[in-house]
Order: sequence, then structure tokens, then C-alpha cells
Amino acid sequence: MKRIFAFSLFFCVGLLFSQTTEGPFNQLIIRGATLINGNGAPPIGPVDVVVENNTIIQVSTVGYPGVAINPKRRPSLKAGGKEINAEGMYLLPGFIDMHGHIGGVSQGADWDYVFKLWLAHGVTTVREPSGRSRDWALDLKRKSAKNEIIAPRIIQYTGFGAGAKNGINTPEEARAWVRNNAKAGSDGIKFFGAAPEIMEAALDENNKLGLGSACHHAQMSVARWNVLHSARAGLTTMEHWYGLPEALFDDRTVQDYPLDYNYQNEQHRFEEAGKLWEQAAEPYSEHWNNVMEELLALDFTLDPTLNIYEASRDLQRARRAEWHEDYTLPSLWRFYQPSKISHGSYWHFWGTEQEIVWKRNYKLWMTFINEYKNRGGRVTTGSDSGFIFQLYGFAYVRELELLREAGFHPLEVIRAATLNGAEALKLDDQIGSIEVGKLADMVLVEANPLENLKVLYGTGAIKLTEDNEVVRVGGVKYTISNGVIYDAKALLKEVKDMVDAAKAEENFTLTQPGVE
Repeated sequence: MKRIFAFSLFFCVGLLFSQTTEGPFNQLIIRGATLINGNGAPPIGPVDVVVENNTIIQVSTVGYPGVAINPKRRPSLKAGGKEINAEGMYLLPGFIDMHGHIGGVSQGADWDYVFKLWLAHGVTTVREPSGRSRDWALDLKRKSAKNEIIAPRIIQYTGFGAGAKNGINTPEEARAWVRNNAKAGSDGIKFFGAAPEIMEAALDENNKLGLGSACHHAQMSVARWNVLHSARAGLTTMEHWYGLPEALFDDRTVQDYPLDYNYQNEQHRFEEAGKLWEQAAEPYSEHWNNVMEELLALDFTLDPTLNIYEASRDLQRARRAEWHEDYTLPSLWRFYQPSKISHGSYWHFWGTEQEIVWKRNYKLWMTFINEYKNRGGRVTTGSDSGFIFQLYGFAYVRELELLREAGFHPLEVIRAATLNGAEALKLDDQIGSIEVGKLADMVLVEANPLENLKVLYGTGAIKLTEDNEVVRVGGVKYTISNGVIYDAKALLKEVKDMVDAAKAEENFTLTQPGVE
């Protein structure tokens, strides 16, 4: 069943006085933009889009490129309405992050920091695949829906078994937990794997209740329950790629673990994970094709989160990303450093050999993803930020670039970031494209993201002008969500102010690992 979301236009005092927001308005008209609609259609413009009470009521082409627009062809503004002159800008649907953790205690990243980074990069909907707690996330979801806080729309998934004192040990306990999770108002479940009979019971009960599901097929359970098992049992989305190479094994049943392997040693875990795709069936072989065709027949969704593992193939690139100096909190930077305790900080001695293995891993992984898309499969975009040198918002844009590297046309990348996510969430009647009757989730950019996806980064893209001047172009101009117009660059300024204040309080200077 489709979960219907009601969006209140109540606007709290705190938001009214923010320098980063305007609205909501009884009417909003975006005038003269070039529309990239999210459904795979090519750009078209100039277009006027009319919004009333957060619903798109008109999408009209109002002229031709390079020709003055006849004002008589344009929709009229009502009293109390708001216009945005979007001539020269590109209008896209709001982006959907299918794997967005709302900060973390260990990272020292709270929700206000995270939400502003997401919105500054055009992310208007986030599926949180487990986090600090169900009630905490659901409270933020309610506040977001009422515009009481600066936040994207939140789709909350609870980690399977959360709150169960002794774990979940029987199918009956699994079903009871799933029912309680639904009763609490959760939108779905994030699985990490479990015994087959428990997974089957939980997914069956969850599907009866019409809720969503995702799974990170962790190594501790994947030998008995891989992606194919999940898809057959009714899982709707796989996260990352664990469990997929295991489904593609044709000459073994378990990963080729070294005999001194220890899962709790994260360098072991991630170093050996980088060898998984080479243990799977060859691309386009009979078994490889059979697995793909079965997943396609089951209407299964891949949410690869390519960016979160990119440091594994190029650690220096990830840790030297230019946004860290201005937008990464000191506590988050410390969390990223080599550690035997912090999750994803597995740089115990990471070097050339590990990176080369991971580069081969990416090539095989991307081959499957691209072909899955080519055969009609659904691929979405998720960032899993807050780990492994990947920063909220910025990492989402990097995910788009990596889909492009995998072989997606830029229009296919945008569809993965918008309509595909909406379809996976069963919200495509409300969001995911700019169409009459849908909610006004939109992004305005002053440069063409199809030509260069880097213009979506908050730091923009570097360009040499005809006068030989080096400039920065792009960065999202406005993000529109739940009737509110967000000034994306002002949001980034607020984040930078947070980071500067934290640095000043600690007398902190960002330095690279091992540097005094």
C-alpha cells in the first residue's frame, strides 16, 4: 500500500526569522527556468512552474531559447504570491537520499548540521536506514512535516531488532517486533541479516503491513542469506553491495576469507570485501545473467552507495576533499582518523595494494549496476555519509558522479536521484518529478548539471572565463521543500559558522593523519 504523507504549511516563529528561508506562500511561480524533469526527458525551457499550497498546479512552456518571452503567455501572480526569476537557471526535482544517517553521537554531528548540508545540496527527502533511535528520528520527522525545523522530508526505517533486550531468536518474536515497529509509526525496517527463518518471518509480516525494507547483507549472516534470498522473500531494496557477489558465486559458497581473518578488525573486513567481486561469476556469464534476470523479475531495487567506499580505492583523494576545511566538524574529522574502534576508520595500514584491489572491485560492481539499469532495473542514490571521509550533502553529489562513471547518462543519473527513489519509496505519486499534482520539491541551479555534475557541489565547479579569470560556478541556488524556499548558499554559511565556532572553542586546526 502507499503511505500518504500530509504536509502542514504551519510555519513556526523560529523559521520565520531565519535568514535562509522564505515562505511558505499561497502561490509560488518559478519563471523562465530550463526544466530537467527527472523522468528521463531532455531539458526544455523556458518554463514557468506554478505552485499553490505546496502542490504544482501548472507547468507551462512560455517561449523559445534566445527569444523574448511574451508576457501574455505567462501565468499571472496572485496577491500574496512569490515569484522567482529563474532565467538562465536549471530546475530539477528535489533529490532523494535513500541512505542518509542523521548524524551520530560518535561523530559529534547533530541533526541541524546534517539537515542544512543536505538541503544546501538539493536533498529534499532522506530515508534514514536506522540511527540513534526510532523515537528520536520520528520526532524529527514530525517537526520537519510541520516546518518547525529546517529539515528535509524524513522516511524513517528502524534497525531490525532495535530495543529487543535479548535479541530476536524465533520467527514469532520477529513478527511481534515488526508489528510493534509499525504501530510506533515507522516507515520500514533496515535489516543486517539474520537466520533464514527469522528473515522470512520478518519480511512476510512487514510486507503484510505495507512497510518498506532495506538490507545491508552483513558478512556474519550472508553465507546463509544473500541478496537473492532477500529478494525472493520480499525485500524491496538492497543497500551497498554486500550479498550480491555472494549470490553470484558459482564455484564456492563462502567468501575466500584468510584463515587469520577477524570481522571485528575493520581493516580485515574492508580489505577482504574489496576482493569479493573477483570471486563472483564473470560478467555476462550464464549465472551472472540468471541472477540479474531474477532480480529484475522481482522488481528489486539496488541502492549501491558507491561513494561511501571510494576512499578504499583512493584514500588520499577522499581525505583531502576541499570541503573538509570549511564544513567538517572537528569531532567528525577525529572520527574519520585511523582507529580500531570507530566504524569505517580502517586505515591501520592502507596502501597501494589495497587500493588497486578496490579499483578492480569497483569496475566489476559498476558493470553489474549499469547493466541492471540498462535492462530496466531500478537503481537509486544513497550516500551513507558521516563515515569514511564522506560529508553529508557533498557525498551525495559524489554519488551522482560515480553513477556517471558507472556508465549512466547524466539524465539517467538525475532519474536515479529523483524518480527512481520516489518509486522505491512508493511516493512517486507525490514526489520525484515536476508534474501537475505533485508536491513542490524542487532544486534551482545556476549552471547546467548535465554538462558538469560538479556544479551541484556547495563549493561549485572551477571555470576559466574568456577573460582568463578563474571563478567558481554553480552550487545549488535554491532548494524548495514543503512550501519553503531555502537559500542554499546561506545554509552553507550557517554550517561554516557552526564549524568555525567548534574550532574556536577547541582551538582546533584540521591536520592530516600523523601530522603534528
